[in-house]
Amino acid sequence: MTVDPKTSTKKLAVRGATWVFLGYGANQMLRFVNNLILTRLLIPDFFGLMALVTTLRMGLELFSDVGVNQSVVHSSRGEERVFLNTAWTVQVIRGFVLWGISLLLTMPAAHFYGDERLLLLFPFVGLTTVVDSLRSNAFFTLNRRLEVGKLTILEFVSSVVGLTVMMTWAWLSPTVWALAVGGLAGHLFKTISSYIVFDEPMPRWTLDPDCLKELASFGRWIFVAAAMMFLAEQSDRLILGRLLPFSVLGIYTIAYTMANIPRQLFKRLSTKVIFPAISQQNHLPRPQLRRKIQRQRWPLLLLSALGVALLVSFGDQVILSLYDARYQDAAWMMPILCAGIWFSVLFYTLSPALLAVGKPSYSAYSNFASLLVVVIGLPLSFQYGGLPWGIALISFSDIFPYLVIQGGLFQEKLLCLKQDLISTLLLLGLMALFLQLRVFLNWGMPWDLMFQS
Repeated sequence: MTVDPKTSTKKLAVRGATWVFLGYGANQMLRFVNNLILTRLLIPDFFGLMALVTTLRMGLELFSDVGVNQSVVHSSRGEERVFLNTAWTVQVIRGFVLWGISLLLTMPAAHFYGDERLLLLFPFVGLTTVVDSLRSNAFFTLNRRLEVGKLTILEFVSSVVGLTVMMTWAWLSPTVWALAVGGLAGHLFKTISSYIVFDEPMPRWTLDPDCLKELASFGRWIFVAAAMMFLAEQSDRLILGRLLPFSVLGIYTIAYTMANIPRQLFKRLSTKVIFPAISQQNHLPRPQLRRKIQRQRWPLLLLSALGVALLVSFGDQVILSLYDARYQDAAWMMPILCAGIWFSVLFYTLSPALLAVGKPSYSAYSNFASLLVVVIGLPLSFQYGGLPWGIALISFSDIFPYLVIQGGLFQEKLLCLKQDLISTLLLLGLMALFLQLRVFLNWGMPWDLMFQS
């Protein structure tokens, strides 16, 4: 009996979304517990230093992202062995080149930030790019087939391994190397396990000209979009690393990491579920595709409105109840950073549609808009309004990518403005209700600590 492809895609998407929610939730719970333990073993300075090193590494990765995974998902040749092997080879070459660049940048980075610890830490953390590049082709094929469950389980187990190494090292030797070694251990376990766990042929070194041409054609806009994404999302720590002591940057990183959990969840849904699902239906007439997107988007928006309202209204209490006095300033940062999550939700539930219909350029344009706001606005807001204004600008910078993609959605007849407006009004209503509850409980406002600080 033939399976209805529409039904099959819907079931796979729902199953994939469920796995993403469960896996990401379990991963974040694990990291949260680990973070609570580590903040008692390590000083804030280490978290600030590691945040800077990780940001530099991610910058190298995103500045060289040629969209290999997205190309495999989108291409009609995505299941062909020669195409997969060429994609894997490009990925490996990129990994080694990135590590070489990290070695060249080590001394300038240590001089710029005035910390000699970067001379050893940056090259060591940079090895992660080599380890990740050697992963099995299963990471391409399973994502393409929406078989997210297998990848989710492997990522969770890898996190357990990495965080266990991290906590053990921090207990035995409370230095910044606990964070570095634990992180690399998790990536190494994931790469080795990908060849043992998944039934995928061993990749071969291949550079097929036709495959390279297709990868370059689709990937050039992914490259630009990824570079802009890094500068937009990570430049805050690069800039604040220059403006603030590492101890304050470490406190900000605690708040940002917690507030960023929902944003990262929707980014994962966007790449692992929404984009592959829409790619399998991009042949449909635009009005029909738009109705499908809206129907499947409603539950995400309603759930997100409730979650964002709770985070803005009560996020400070989470910080105050779980972290010691050294991290108290993260409490007033938390609600400000959470407020901007809503525009990330709107963006990440719509932008995959443009990528799926073959318009990756809009991702580059939207990320560039966010980049301009952060790079130009953050130093100015910090200079004239201090850290609170700088954090507010970082939080709401996602408004601009959302506005930019509206042009592409209009041209492709995929606009969902009415849905966005209704869900935003619901969010504002829930926030007003929860803030009134705080007043009733005599808890004050979530940002009161900011004025005390």
